[in-house]
Amino acid sequence: MYEGRPPWDIGRPQPAFVKLFRDGEIKRGRILDVGCGTGENALFLAEAGCDVTGVDIAHRAIELAKEKAAKRNKSVDFFVCDVLTLGSCFREGEFDTVIDSGLFHTLADEDRPVFLKQVFSVLKSNGEYFMMCFSDKEPGEWGPRRVSKGEIIGALEPHFRINYIKDAAFESLTRRGGSKAYLVSANKK
Repeated sequence: MYEGRPPWDIGRPQPAFVKLFRDGEIKRGRILDVGCGTGENALFLAEAGCDVTGVDIAHRAIELAKEKAAKRNKSVDFFVCDVLTLGSCFREGEFDTVIDSGLFHTLADEDRPVFLKQVFSVLKSNGEYFMMCFSDKEPGEWGPRRVSKGEIIGALEPHFRINYIKDAAFESLTRRGGSKAYLVSANKK
């Protein structure tokens, strides 16, 4: 999986998450980047003064993230953790914010509630969850699984208050103009 550069590793943070931070939606505090890949979003937030932890199930991705952090002289805790068992890696209520850039849509239907319950558990009261996933508006059959607004609402509502679901785009190395996505803001109930 990380032998060469995957199309989702654009060598910089996803513009949607940069904008969320610059617009003041992602605030400084303890931030967890789930499915962090090679760490670009986490490193951007660390450079902006946030206290960031990044987790991914791919050992090679975490190795690359640690190498990037060392080269940039940035302090980010990167380590391997299964997002379906976040509670075994972190204390309850440990984070102010959880960001998810491209993880949710990779999960099997039966794993999504497990994952979101784990996110819920590691967030502080009223903590924020920002998620960007591939949208069912993306044409064609090729590429990652698409997610509908209804699926997002159904998955989030048991534990989260949804602030918005906006049309967005994933920047990638393979598709000019990006791929259609949904950008979601929610708070722990």
